[in-house]
Amino acid sequence: MGCGSCSTGGGCAPAGCKSNGSCLTNGCSKLDVYDWLSQMDMPVNYKPFNIVEIKFKGSRKEFFLNNDNLYIENGDLVVVETATGGYDIGHVSLTGELVRMQLTRRRVKEEDVLKKIYRRATPADVDKWKAAKDMEWETMHSARKLALSLNLSMKLSDVDYQADKTKATFYYTAEGRVDFRELIKKMAESFRIRIEMRQIGMRQEASRLGGIGSCGRELCCSTWLTDFKTVSTSAARYQNLSLNTLKLAGQCGKLKCCLNYELDTYMDALKHIPDNVNVLKTKKGDARLQKTDIFKKQMWFSYPGEESWIPVPLERVREIQKLNKEGVFPEDLVIFTDDEEDEIPAKALDYENVVGQDSLTRLDERNRKKNKNRNKNKQSGGQPQQQGARPQNAGPKPPRPESGAAPVKQSGGQQQKPQQQQQRHKGEGSPQQPNGGPQGQPRGEGAQGNGNRNRNRNRNRKRGNGGEGKQGGGEPANQ
Repeated sequence: MGCGSCSTGGGCAPAGCKSNGSCLTNGCSKLDVYDWLSQMDMPVNYKPFNIVEIKFKGSRKEFFLNNDNLYIENGDLVVVETATGGYDIGHVSLTGELVRMQLTRRRVKEEDVLKKIYRRATPADVDKWKAAKDMEWETMHSARKLALSLNLSMKLSDVDYQADKTKATFYYTAEGRVDFRELIKKMAESFRIRIEMRQIGMRQEASRLGGIGSCGRELCCSTWLTDFKTVSTSAARYQNLSLNTLKLAGQCGKLKCCLNYELDTYMDALKHIPDNVNVLKTKKGDARLQKTDIFKKQMWFSYPGEESWIPVPLERVREIQKLNKEGVFPEDLVIFTDDEEDEIPAKALDYENVVGQDSLTRLDERNRKKNKNRNKNKQSGGQPQQQGARPQNAGPKPPRPESGAAPVKQSGGQQQKPQQQQQRHKGEGSPQQPNGGPQGQPRGEGAQGNGNRNRNRNRNRKRGNGGEGKQGGGEPANQ
C-alpha cells in the first residue's frame, strides 16, 4: 500500500507517506517547509486555520479548504477537488498558522481559495491512484512517438495523471510556440482521456526530473529551490571563474543557479579593489596585472621577460597608481627594508614552479644506476679466491659427482681450457655404455672412483706437484 520510495528512511503507511516528504516517484516532493510551530501549545480558544497546503507531483503545491474540519497531519493522503471536475489525491504539506504566512508569501488571498478537501484517502482511492501513476511512463513514450511522427520541435519531459484517470497533463519544452492541435487529437483518440499541454522552461524540467549535480549532491531545484532567478555570465566574471560553458552550465543546459549564491560576498569584496590598474609603470619597467586575490586583498604583477609574479598590497597599488597619474615612476613595485632584502625570493613567491622537474624517465635512470653497480661488483669479484669458486667465462659447468670438488689446474697454475676440460670428461665415460657420459656413472669405474681421483689431485696440488696425479686411478679402467 505504501509508496516504498522514501529516501528519508521514514517508510510509508497504508494511508500514505508518513516521512514528511520525499517520495518523488508517487507525487511527493522534497520542497517541504519546516513547521516550527508544531511543538508550541496554542491558546485554549484557538480556532485552527481552515486552509491546508497540498502538494502533488513535481513540486506543485496548491491551497484547499478544510470545511469539514478533518483531522489531518503532514504527510497524509487526501482526496481534493479539481478545477475541471473529478478529484485528485495529494499529500498534506503544511497545516496551521504557517499556511497563512505561505499565502502572504505567494500573494494569494484567502477568499480566492475555493477548492476544498473531500476526505482522507481510503485504500481503494490509493490503489486507483497508483494504477494511474503506473500508466504515466508508457503514456509518455507513446506521446513522444506521436510527436516525432508529426515532426514537432518539442520535447515531452513528463506526464501527470489525475487520480481518477480522467485527465492527463503533458509537460514539454520547446524553443518557441508549437502547434500541437493535431497531436492532441491523436493522443485523445489513443489514450481516451482529456489532454492538457503545459509548456515549461529548462530549469523547471530539471526540477521535475531531478538528478545529481557536479558537486555530488542532489539538484537544488529539485530539493529546496523554488524561485529561479536569472543567472548571467557577469556573475562568473566577478568571481574570477573561467568562462567555460561546459563547467558553468548545469543539467538544464543553463548557467548554474549556484553562481548567484556567493555573488553578493564577492561584490562586497570588490568594492575595495581599485579599478583600471592593468599596468603599473616603474623605473624597472611596466608591470602588468596577472591576477587579483579578492579576499587576501593582493594583486599580482609581473615584468616583461620575467616568469615570477610579485604580490602587491592594495595600498601600494593605489599609491603607485596615484604617482603614475602625477608622472612619477617609483623604483620598484614593493619597497623592501635592509632586513627584508635577503628574504625577497621567499616573500615574492608563495609557490614553486615544478614544471619539468619530474622527468618521465626518472625510474629508468634509477634502474640503470642499479645495473651499473651490479656490473662493477661482478667485475671486481670476478677472480676466484677459493678453490671451489667457478672461473668467469669458463663456459658450461662440467658435471661433478661431488659439489665440493675443485677445478683441475695445469702445472703452471693456470686454469685448464674449457675445451680440454670437456674432452677429458667425455673420455671418462664409454660412449657405448648407456650410463656413460657427462651425467651418468661409467660402468668401468663408479662415482667413488671419480671422487678418489679428484682427492688425489688436490693432494698433489698442495704438495707442489702441478701435474695431474696418476695415483688412485688417473686413467679410467676401460681405456
